[in-house]
Amino acid sequence: MKITREDVLRVAELAHLELSPEEVETYRGQLDEILSYVAKLEEIDVASVEPMAQVLFNPTGDEHPELREDVLRPCDYAPAVLAQAADAKKPFFRVPRVIEK
Repeated sequence: MKITREDVLRVAELAHLELSPEEVETYRGQLDEILSYVAKLEEIDVASVEPMAQVLFNPTGDEHPELREDVLRPCDYAPAVLAQAADAKKPFFRVPRVIEK
């Protein structure tokens, strides 16, 4: 897939980025390489590959010793963090507006 200069400029516009002409060319080449690699991966026949729901595959069904048990613990850090903020109104941080559009 060929990425055009206009494609890069459109993505930069959506991300509110200002790119120099050199950066546009650099990113155009990098994005083109990435999409070419993805196209190569799409050519691989995975029809006989069994889908996995867990990254750690254990065909024996035994417990995973590398996984810890989930333990519910209270998480009451918000008041201490908000107390350090320059401008906070519980439970939020107040920040200057950065998006104009």
